[in-house]
Order: sequence, then C-alpha cells, then structure tokens
Amino acid sequence: MPALVVGPMLRHVDRDSASIWVETAEPGTVTVEADGRAYRSPTFTVHGHHYAIVDLVELSQDIASYTVTLDGEQVWPMAGRPPSRIRLMPAEGIRRLAFGSCRTSVPHDAAHVRSHGDDVLRAYGEHLPQAGEDEWPDLLLLLGDQVYADNPSPDMLAYIHGRRDTEPQAEIADFEEYAELYRQAWTETEIRWLLSTVPTAMIFDDHDLRDDWNTSQAWRDQMARTPWWRRRVVAGLGAYYIYQHLGNLSPADRAEDALLRTLQDGGGDGADVLDAFAEKADAEPSSNRWSYARDIGPARLIMIDTRCARQLTPGDRRMLDPDEWAWLQEQVTRPAERLIIGSSIPFLLPEGVHGVQNWNEALCDGKWGPLVRRWSETLRQAIDLEHWAAFRRSFEDLSRLLIGLGKPVVILSGDVHYSYLAKANNGPVYQIVCSPIRNPLSRMLRWANVFTQFSVATLVGSLLRRLAGIPRPPFRWRITKGPLFQNALATLTLPDEVTWHGSTGEVVKPIDSVRLR
Repeated sequence: MPALVVGPMLRHVDRDSASIWVETAEPGTVTVEADGRAYRSPTFTVHGHHYAIVDLVELSQDIASYTVTLDGEQVWPMAGRPPSRIRLMPAEGIRRLAFGSCRTSVPHDAAHVRSHGDDVLRAYGEHLPQAGEDEWPDLLLLLGDQVYADNPSPDMLAYIHGRRDTEPQAEIADFEEYAELYRQAWTETEIRWLLSTVPTAMIFDDHDLRDDWNTSQAWRDQMARTPWWRRRVVAGLGAYYIYQHLGNLSPADRAEDALLRTLQDGGGDGADVLDAFAEKADAEPSSNRWSYARDIGPARLIMIDTRCARQLTPGDRRMLDPDEWAWLQEQVTRPAERLIIGSSIPFLLPEGVHGVQNWNEALCDGKWGPLVRRWSETLRQAIDLEHWAAFRRSFEDLSRLLIGLGKPVVILSGDVHYSYLAKANNGPVYQIVCSPIRNPLSRMLRWANVFTQFSVATLVGSLLRRLAGIPRPPFRWRITKGPLFQNALATLTLPDEVTWHGSTGEVVKPIDSVRLR
C-alpha cells in the first residue's frame, strides 16, 4: 500500500519555485498537486529506501494548501492538522529566520521532560497554526545535530538491539539505522507538519556523525583503528546527503548534481554509488562541497561546512581547507546589503575561552614539547576545544575578511548548549548562538560553564595566550546578551532583532529579545 515514511518536507523555496522531499514505502511516482497543477517525480532507491524530490516551478503566488499522492493514492495532508502551505520568498526578501541546533528525539514522558526539558521545535509546530502571520518564519535553519547518531534515544536503542548484537551496541552502525534515526526524529505529528509547511535549510555538526568528528588528525587516526568506524562514516555522510543536503540545493543546482543524476537514472538500487561517494567525501573533502549559499533578497545566506572541510595538519590546522576557503571568499564578496552566515560552531566565543583554545592548539602543535603535546590533545578532545579559536589561522583570516567588508555580518551558530549574543567592538559583526532545541546541560554543568567560560577563563585566557606566544586576535568583541541555558529556538527578524523562544508544554513564549546595535 502506498505510504509516506518521512515527509513531505518543504525544503528550498525562492520567489517562483518550491521543492518538496519525501521518503516512500514503495517505489513509484510522487505527485504534488497545488493550485490545480500537478508536479511529478519518480522515486529513486538507495539501500532499499525510496526517495523523491518534487520541484514546483514557475509559481506566481503563495500556495494555500497542497496534496501529495503516491501512484494516484492521496497520502497527504495529515488528518487533524491544518493544510500544508507554501509561502514563496517575498519580493523584498526574507523577513524572519528561525534557527537553532542540538535536538534529541527522546520521548515526551514526564521522566524525559525532567531530564531533557520540553522540545521547543515540537511546541513551535503546535504553536504556529494559531500564530499570526507576523510570527511565521520565512525559513527555518537547523544548524547541526539534527540527529544524535552517537547517543540514540531509548526507542532507537531498542531498534538497534532488535536487529543486531555487534558493535557499536549503543550507536548507529549503518544506513538502515540512519534511516530509522531520521524517521524517528522527523515524523512526530507536530514536527512533521511543521517541516511540511516551513522551508528548511540545514548543515551538520559532529553528533550527526559522532562527537568530536574531525577534532584533530589524532582523532581521525584513532577512529581509523576502530573496526566499525568506516562503515559508520560512509553511512552517516550518505544519509546526510539524502536526508539533509539534497533539499538545501536549488532545483538548478540539483540538476547539475552528478550523483543525484546517477541515482535517478540508474534504475536499480544506488547503494554502492552513494557509498563510494560518501567514502571519498570523507577521505578527500575537496571532492565535494557541503557548504552552499543563496540570495534571500538583499541579504545573502552562506551556510558553511565546519566539520568535513577541515584541514587537520598539525602546525597548519584550518577550519576550511584551501578549496573551501576560496569558495567562501568568493561568496562573502558578492553584492549584498548584509551577510547571514550559518556556522554550526560559534565563530565568536567568550574571549577568555577563545584564548584557552588558542593556547591549547599551540600546545597540541608542540609549543611546549612532546609530553605536553600529548596531554593537550587529550584535553582538546575531552572538553571540546575545537571551535574557530582552535583553528587560529582560519579565525584570523575570516576576521580580517569580515571586518574589511564594511557591511553588517550576522553569524548564526549552535553547538555549545547555551545561547548568547556577541558583537565585535570595531565593526558590525555579530554572533548569535541558539542551542539547544532539546538537550540541555545539567544544572551543575550550567554553573560550571558560567564559572569557567565567563569568569575564570576571562582572567586566564589572555595570560595563557601570551605564555604560548600567540598574538592578539585581529579585533576585540564582547558578550552583550546571555548566557541563556534554556532549550530554545531563536528568530532573527531582519534587519536587527533577535528573540530566543522557549516552551512549557505546547506553549511557546519569548525568553529574551534584543536589537543588534
């Protein structure tokens, strides 16, 4: 019987087109009907799973509702939920972005609400149908850790243990388990409806693959000796390509994607082709680009891969390898009134922590000898010293580039499990962090973060940086709002207002709001 497994998900939307992604239970033809027109696409198959992206093109107005049929049988809209709509990008550009990161898919019973808090994205999906038009976002940015492959929910663990007894017992092992991980994350009623009607753009962070993914060359060497890792990283990148990356691309960009053409035209199961692509993407990051950019009116959105594109050479670490850096340079210098940059990990940390990460990187590179180098590498992995500050040359290169633009730059990030706003002292460069959507720090860790990152580190970071002979950063900055430790989803209302929203049950309410000054 025809059925949707995941989706429909409204992905890329611009002024005259919209793309809808689905996973189906059986191969066939997917039809999206909207405003009396029918748009069709056949499915393609990977690892026994069936997918399609249907492009609605030459649109001239918003779509009040759409339906999805599989081989002529209607499977959407969902009973009991409002119609799924499509709002095209306004002529004047996007007015409001919602964004956040780090969402676990644990149950919503009392025990997990106590341990993990409320799911703000789920509550947001319940809230929007009753919200006024001025509250609806034009785009939802998911900035990493959309799924936790290394810390599955109880339901996901039950699925894993029901199909195998091999390592890794408490983590995802292959594409089949990734498919189930995404299904569990994206098919709750409120989430599913939200993703069907609000356009989304995504980028991965470490937990989409594994904690500390590409922290250092030492980390990669260690994982290469782990028997199950090759299968896992191939599955993780392949699943990311299917479930997240394809929908980030415009119809025109997807038409030029050689891998997608092969999968669609192959006529069989494309598992081997996808796996070969994923393995090469891990071994040779320059063979593929996960980063992408698009104009959203007078602003330009640039989503940066800060995980797979790293250069990990000790003594010459780069957040972005030369090919990726050249691409980013080109993107930021294109005409635009302002830039909105998505980086899963924050660019501007509290200044003291920045100094500590500079210091640790220098020690990992042998500044104080081989014994300290080994200790520093252990510390780097243990407490996640792997942000832009821990790739100092890339931080300084991007700092000079952004300050030299002379236009507003807003960097949106997640990862650190608290939210804040930082501003450069000598230019309109802002860092907005919203994390987590649902995965809060314990009360003890919250106080530890305040103490170490906003108190002790402020005092010792600059001292450690000087002791290691590291020059000052190209500019200074300060935290102007935060830290906020609640589960949250943020909105950026252009040009200059940011609000963090929390939830109690199904009630969404502002936590804090500030204008960029």
